[in-house]
Amino acid sequence: MPETQTDGLEVLETREWLDSLDYVLYKGGPDRAGRLLQQLSLHARRQAGVNLPFTATTPYQNTIAARQQPPFPGSQEMERRIKSLVRWNALAMVVRANKMQEGIGGHISTFASSATLYEVAFNHFLHAKTESGDRDIVYFQGHAAPGMYARAYLEGRIPRQKLENFRRELKPGGGLSSYPHPWLMPDFWEFPTVSMGLGPIQAIYQARFIKYLENRGLKQATGGRVWAFLGDGEMDEPESLGSITLASRERLDNLIFVVNCNLQRLDGPVRGNGKIIQELEAIFRGAGWNVIKVVWGSDWDSLITNDRDGILVRRLGEITDGQYQKYFVESGAYFRQNLFGTDPRLLKMVEHLSDEQLSRMRLGGHDPIKVHAAYKAAVEHKGSPTIILAKTIKGYGLGEAGEGKNITHQQKKLNEEELRMFRSRFGIPIPDEELHEAPFYRPADDSPEVRYLQERRKQLGGGYLPERKVRAKPIQPPAESHFEEFYKGTEGREVSTTMVFVRLLSKLLRDPEIGKLIVPIIPDEARTFGMEALFRQVGIYSSVGQLYEPVDMDTLLYYKEAKDGQILEEGITEAGSMCSFIAAGTAYATHGINTIPFFIYYSMFGFQRIGDLIWAAADMRTRGFLLGGTAGRTTLAGEGLQHQDGHSHVLALSVPNLLAYDPAFAYEIAVIIQNGIKRMYVDQESIFYYLTVTNEPLPMPPMPDGKDVRDGILKGMYRFKASAKKDAKLRAQLFGSGTIMYEVLKAQQILEEKYNVAADVWSVTSYKSLYGDGNDCERWNMLHPVQTPRVPYVTQCLKDAPGVFVAASDYMKVLPESIAQWVPRPLIALGTDGFGRSENRASLRDFFEVDAKHVVLATLHALAREKHIEIKKVEQAVRDFGINPEKANPAIS
Repeated sequence: MPETQTDGLEVLETREWLDSLDYVLYKGGPDRAGRLLQQLSLHARRQAGVNLPFTATTPYQNTIAARQQPPFPGSQEMERRIKSLVRWNALAMVVRANKMQEGIGGHISTFASSATLYEVAFNHFLHAKTESGDRDIVYFQGHAAPGMYARAYLEGRIPRQKLENFRRELKPGGGLSSYPHPWLMPDFWEFPTVSMGLGPIQAIYQARFIKYLENRGLKQATGGRVWAFLGDGEMDEPESLGSITLASRERLDNLIFVVNCNLQRLDGPVRGNGKIIQELEAIFRGAGWNVIKVVWGSDWDSLITNDRDGILVRRLGEITDGQYQKYFVESGAYFRQNLFGTDPRLLKMVEHLSDEQLSRMRLGGHDPIKVHAAYKAAVEHKGSPTIILAKTIKGYGLGEAGEGKNITHQQKKLNEEELRMFRSRFGIPIPDEELHEAPFYRPADDSPEVRYLQERRKQLGGGYLPERKVRAKPIQPPAESHFEEFYKGTEGREVSTTMVFVRLLSKLLRDPEIGKLIVPIIPDEARTFGMEALFRQVGIYSSVGQLYEPVDMDTLLYYKEAKDGQILEEGITEAGSMCSFIAAGTAYATHGINTIPFFIYYSMFGFQRIGDLIWAAADMRTRGFLLGGTAGRTTLAGEGLQHQDGHSHVLALSVPNLLAYDPAFAYEIAVIIQNGIKRMYVDQESIFYYLTVTNEPLPMPPMPDGKDVRDGILKGMYRFKASAKKDAKLRAQLFGSGTIMYEVLKAQQILEEKYNVAADVWSVTSYKSLYGDGNDCERWNMLHPVQTPRVPYVTQCLKDAPGVFVAASDYMKVLPESIAQWVPRPLIALGTDGFGRSENRASLRDFFEVDAKHVVLATLHALAREKHIEIKKVEQAVRDFGINPEKANPAIS
């Protein structure tokens, strides 16, 4: 048969099949048509082995067809005017700031591209309060902060003065922080999101935490949703995609991602040679998400509807994002020639459109009808999370100043002509003679725009977003009886400080008042930390319960999952666990529930691995306890370099509202946790705690008598054991912390028995607290030069302490050295600078020179330096202890 005849028959057959499918769509609707196509595919595979090529993506067009769009419920014209005012004030804020102070920075283009995405949400979807009493929780894109300020200005929530002080919080009257920062604006922002990637992963775990609260009966299921507004460039961060399967596995249909696909990051295209929307669709569809694409605006509807043969959609799918970016900045004639000019049939499709009309063809992310349809479908979807991929133009509306250009992310300034163009394009009622000042504009409270805006918010619960309110009331402190057991010691029995913590946690979990509020969080290390007993006691949270019979069902401590389980067993993800910690630790504000998180993990994988999330937790005023397990460089026998932590307490120095402790004894842990619960949940302080605990079994002594001990534990140090040799001429003060305290106690005994040195032993529970107090005193004294100087706590403790000072810990030497300036005489610091080794504890402590013999040697060296003993005694001690003086420095070996 001639080829032309075959082609003709194929065209006829194709047309008949398409007509038949149209009939099924008309009579049975999309669901029936979908089932029919599935049956046809299955039949073809069975009968003839026809396998359709796999595709993880759908055509490059809107997921929701024009005929499926719901009617727009508001006034498009009024919402356009409001959006224009928000745009102008956001732009004016950044431009004015950079006129007043060169280089103050700010971002115009991100909000310019996403204004429609936000305005449709604010006017129709983001509930400040639902009918059943909940609200929506929103993670705003950090670089869009000027738009949120501008809208709050129209709402009457932010005065003009603060807009004038954008990025200048220290000016009289206060200002506005550059990005979302709850620490700086505790009544406005809830979540710091500009450290990109942290918003997406936090939103996922927040949505899961809401289900956790509901399944445990701590919160009613009330229909509130978690929204995360994100950038397409941001999706390259590992945290953005790292936990998306959790969201689908947990069926988090209360979660909606809105990705502003403006195709650009800071330096250029996100995917110049590819298509970011298609890439993200494949990733999220593969992960089980409901994907809604909003690619083309209403101007494209008739073209796509009349594209019976699919040549237009095929062509749109061929073009790279880099080329689309070029189209955005060129003329309509260029657009016609380069996009449609590849096929005469495409040119014919647009012959009725002028070049100017072509250049103004809107993208889906700038069309409120398309955005509304996507949001409505998202909130009505059940059974899985939703991601909306909305195509926009970065810097939309900036014109020649930067619309769609690679430089637009950094755009801070507009000249008068550019301001005039923006003003005219969006109809802002500002006269030409005032434009050079880029003035703010807010209509009167009784203007149609403000009345409409307020009415829409009233319909969505009557409140505003973003807004942060502390909803929880202070709790009653836990009973003293929970802690008394630990004051008595273990009477010679050896236990690890980790087991002490687990025992205390178990007691707190049984408390009738606060027990239900405790949220234990573990990244797949419960058995390592000896916490498996809690499996039976409170259960592991699972949204579906336990659908299998555990392999260890016959044992006492089997793996028990339950819908109302209390433990969050997160698997191997410190980042995800930290997000659960943040969600639980901020629930006092987000949900009005005083949940108390205890997150225990390998200490090496805290500040080093997830320091950015810990910093975000601090910004967010998170409350709770971080427990660094298997802590210290020498306590984790056999694990080696990757797992041994000797620097987390040094890194903890950088977090302003974090209290860090390295307790040695059971009673110290009890005092610290009791005080932490009081300060955070009774007194409502915006602080959180870091405690290091170890897995080394050791005898726990009873708590010494005296109020000074409890105060000293909390302030950072106290004298644990004074020397029994009251009349000795040679004196020393030894500082011990954590597990190395026991080496210091051995050194005390050796010094007294072998060298006749009377050594007092001090327990230093927190170098960070001592460091902070010392600097606070120094600052006060400098600012108040004629008043009585304040004395740092460490100086008060040691003012009458005779002899030399030696400190030993399982952390870097810089930690004790941080307080050296407030110690009355020179301080010798022993620590674990350097990489770890896969050895036993004794070998490791010898290698890092922090064991008892090195503490003794350091003490003798200090005495010799002060001319209290002859240097030969130090030399002899080196030989007696078998120390190799030529050994390589562990800090660099």
